[in-house]
Amino acid sequence: MTIGTIKELGAQGKTVLLRLDLNSPIDPSTNLILDDKRFREHLPTIRALTGSRVVIVTHQSRPGKKDFTTLEAHAEKLGQLLGKPVTYVDSIFGRHAREAVQAMKIGEVLMLENVRFNAEENLTLKPEDAKKTHLVKKLSSMADVFVNDAFGTAHRSQPTVVGLPMAMRSAGGLLMEKEVFTLSKVFSGAPRPVCMMLGGTKVDDSIDVARHVLDRGIADQVIVIGVVANVFLIAAGYNIGKPSTQLIAQLKYQEEIGKAKEILVRYRDKVIMPQSVAVRENNHRVEYPVTKIPEDAPVLDIGMDAIHDCIQVLKKSGTVVFNGPAGLFEEADFATGTYELLRAASQVEFSVVGGGHTAAVIEKMGLENDFTHISTGGGACIEFLTGKKLPAVDALEQSKKIFG
Repeated sequence: MTIGTIKELGAQGKTVLLRLDLNSPIDPSTNLILDDKRFREHLPTIRALTGSRVVIVTHQSRPGKKDFTTLEAHAEKLGQLLGKPVTYVDSIFGRHAREAVQAMKIGEVLMLENVRFNAEENLTLKPEDAKKTHLVKKLSSMADVFVNDAFGTAHRSQPTVVGLPMAMRSAGGLLMEKEVFTLSKVFSGAPRPVCMMLGGTKVDDSIDVARHVLDRGIADQVIVIGVVANVFLIAAGYNIGKPSTQLIAQLKYQEEIGKAKEILVRYRDKVIMPQSVAVRENNHRVEYPVTKIPEDAPVLDIGMDAIHDCIQVLKKSGTVVFNGPAGLFEEADFATGTYELLRAASQVEFSVVGGGHTAAVIEKMGLENDFTHISTGGGACIEFLTGKKLPAVDALEQSKKIFG
């Protein structure tokens, strides 16, 4: 089953509800948008809808957070990047919003208020229940068709993500289409050997990915780095020192140690763990083999020997999926692992990066054009790689069945 595309939708001359993910880092004191990467990713889809009236539905942050704010600055930023005005309406579906949409001309773009200002959007619902919300009923009555380009929220079962496709003819935007197509290729048709590099602090997700790709024979090798590696090292019987062991407890990942152990029992020859690490001692980077990690020093990166071993594996790989950093990359002393591995991964034939912090590092390194695909959704990407059907994609597939 596939999702509908903009080409098939026939949106010319129609009013299109377009769900984007413009959730960006902002300065809460000035509302200044600090990174417009997500805006730039959506431009091709907006331009592809030039012959329509485009009504943007998007969000910033969530209730209770400091950066939960209105979208006035977002409309202005999008207008600058598009090279034409984007009208901001400080209402989601009230009379003011409905009248503004009715008054639109072909080619115009309008942005509704932060959709998470509406309590219903913060609920997790099944598509049929999401369709019955006031939010979906009101929004769907304001337009002819729906396009979802918000891959970053594709793993959420929220009304605008899963309810709108049940209420109206729908399609995936160009970004959604590209993400789904490229990530699906990892599962079938990716050049072999396939190597998964799993790091960062999302240990539970990474372990789900590792289990899925090894059980299904999708990956030939899994390299673990970052906090994920620390959990595997404990599972393999190494003492990683008090600070790093405490961090795992603090992140509530003790249960994952047992799961890592199971993976090692079944796939020991396919899981590559760092054999050396870098710790902080007297404010300096000091390296140790994993058999001699000091009791009171935090593990903050993989060591040079481990970097060398990983690069040898990457050089022989046809595909690499890179998700999560190798250490505390924000500090120059402990960025070596992340930087060197990304540099090596960028030279592999088919290279996919799972969004988030890693994407920011790639941009800083100026390597963004050297990777096959850099995902715009960290959470959505990793959930896709665990083999789960993303709620947004599922809803778009169902919509195609219902509305053709």
